[in-house]
Amino acid sequence: MKRIGITGPTGAGKTTALHALTALGAAVIDADAMYHDLLSSDQGLKEALTGRFGTGILDEGGQIARKRLGEIVFSDHQALEDLNAITHRFILEELERRTEAARREGREAVAVDAIRLIESGIGASCDAVVGILAPSELRIRRIMAREGIGEAYARKRVESQPGDDFYRAHCSHILENGPEDTPETFQRRALALFRSLLGGEKEIPSS
Repeated sequence: MKRIGITGPTGAGKTTALHALTALGAAVIDADAMYHDLLSSDQGLKEALTGRFGTGILDEGGQIARKRLGEIVFSDHQALEDLNAITHRFILEELERRTEAARREGREAVAVDAIRLIESGIGASCDAVVGILAPSELRIRRIMAREGIGEAYARKRVESQPGDDFYRAHCSHILENGPEDTPETFQRRALALFRSLLGGEKEIPSS
């Protein structure tokens, strides 16, 4: 069973790429949503985090308050490294559980969607890591249209993320989604790549 990581900056076209993979029968695991689920439901993770950062990271209901945790780690490099080390184990364990569930369903592949796939270490557990890239100005326009935000805020979001060179250095495959592409042409190229990664001319399952 193949595990394919999908990453890239916001606005590049990861959703279209994921649609191509699901069309080929892959299950999608949203790593960011999975992490948020673990924060609210995994007692072992909560105990590990409070053991390191104290009970001050809990809200009034006894749940992990992500904002409080973020205020601690983003001003302290060592604290951020400790957070990543703690959460990495729990995330990988849950990823294995969800991968196994997909295997039992008869899926031939899982697609792991994570904007920080490489930095989190999840990419190292994947058979292939595909970076979806698009020119920054195109991404800015897409974000503005998709989320109804102003150009200044969209530009700030784009500029805060790693550049293309980061993804080219760390991904096993790159899919370019340029200004000449339509969603249809980009999806066709995505399908061609994912078919090759899944072992040849795999057909789209009939509904």
